[in-house]
Amino acid sequence: MGKSLEVGETAPEFRLQDGGGQWVSSPDLWRSGPAVIFFYPRDDTTICTAEACAFQGSLSGFEELGATVVGVSADSVASHEAFAGRHGLTYTLLSDPENEARRAFGVPKTLGILAGRSTYVVDSQGVIRHAHHAQISASGHVEEALAAVRRVVSAQGTGSTNPP
Repeated sequence: MGKSLEVGETAPEFRLQDGGGQWVSSPDLWRSGPAVIFFYPRDDTTICTAEACAFQGSLSGFEELGATVVGVSADSVASHEAFAGRHGLTYTLLSDPENEARRAFGVPKTLGILAGRSTYVVDSQGVIRHAHHAQISASGHVEEALAAVRRVVSAQGTGSTNPP
C-alpha cells in the first residue's frame, strides 16, 4: 500500500457496489458538491458501528451543506444492506471486497495488519480537502469532516478553489 493521500491531492476514481447492488462511481459522489468518504474496517464491530451511527446522527448537517456521505469497507453488498437496516443508516455504504479504493487512497492499516479507519472530504473538483486517520477510535471523524465540509462550502461561495 502506498502512502495516504493528503490534502490538495486529487482523489482517485473507483467504482464500487452499494448495499443495494448498484454500481457507484466516485466522481458521481462529488460532482454536485463535497463528498465525505469514510473507510472503516468492518460492519457490526463496536467502533465501526459507533462511527457509522455518528455519521447517521449528523447526516442532516452534511445534507444541508450539499454533501454526500458514503462509508466504505470490504464487507459484502449483503452485509452492508443488513448493517444499514439494523442501524437505520440511510446514506450509502460501498463494498470494496478487493480493497481497491482503500489502496488507492492509501488508507493506513491499524497495527500494520488490520484494515484502517480514515475519513476524506473531497470537493466538487475531486480534490481532497480534509483527511483524518484515527485507527482505533471513531471520535473526531464526524466532527472534523463536518467542519471541513463547512470550509469547502464557504470557500466555494467566495469563488475560491483553495479552502483553508
